[in-house]
Amino acid sequence: MSRFSVICLDLAGTTIRDDNTVMEAFASAIASRNLPVREFHDAMAYARATMGRSKIEVFRHILGDEDAARAANAVFEKHYAGAVAGGEVSPMPGAVELFAACRPAGIKVCLSTGFAPVTRDAIVDALGWRPLVDLLLSPADAGRGRPWPDMPLTALLRLGGDSVASLAVVGDTPADVECGLRAGAGLVAGVLSGDSARADLEAVAAATGLPGTPLILNSVADLLPHLG
Repeated sequence: MSRFSVICLDLAGTTIRDDNTVMEAFASAIASRNLPVREFHDAMAYARATMGRSKIEVFRHILGDEDAARAANAVFEKHYAGAVAGGEVSPMPGAVELFAACRPAGIKVCLSTGFAPVTRDAIVDALGWRPLVDLLLSPADAGRGRPWPDMPLTALLRLGGDSVASLAVVGDTPADVECGLRAGAGLVAGVLSGDSARADLEAVAAATGLPGTPLILNSVADLLPHLG
């Protein structure tokens, strides 16, 4: 048995690779609002800087209007769904093997994401992952999205985890790392398979004043030895 009872894993950039589809979907969604050129570029910069966070919250910040944010989010979801249907999303090497190893070790697996449930479910169903994991969470299911601790703590509660010390949180963005630190997880790991640099992931604790030091790994393929 592992000392961990629940592992909360991010999707895009962590357990799946999508060849920059997230940013392409953001570009399509933001362009649909016909912003001036400078505002468009500022919006894209904000979207990139807040990768891992709730997509609807990102659009709310950028557009400052609930109806506009929901309209942009719908365009984002449609674009990403098209990419999924077109086979542009695939498992990150080592992800499926990690899922398979967790169950006999007594570790429940949650996939958490900033995507809306409809987008999340399309990805998981396209990859045939539902039988491999125990829980799927989006911000809408838990309260707040990253960097807040709601999703991993919800996973711990719903999956009957032992304590926050037995919770592992893994993702590829500073928001993922901050989320895990805020949750007090026994293991917080940042992976370099997304767009974030090692220095950005390592800097989260100092930048936020949160206790803990994230483990930095090349990818989820390197995670299993740390779950023992």
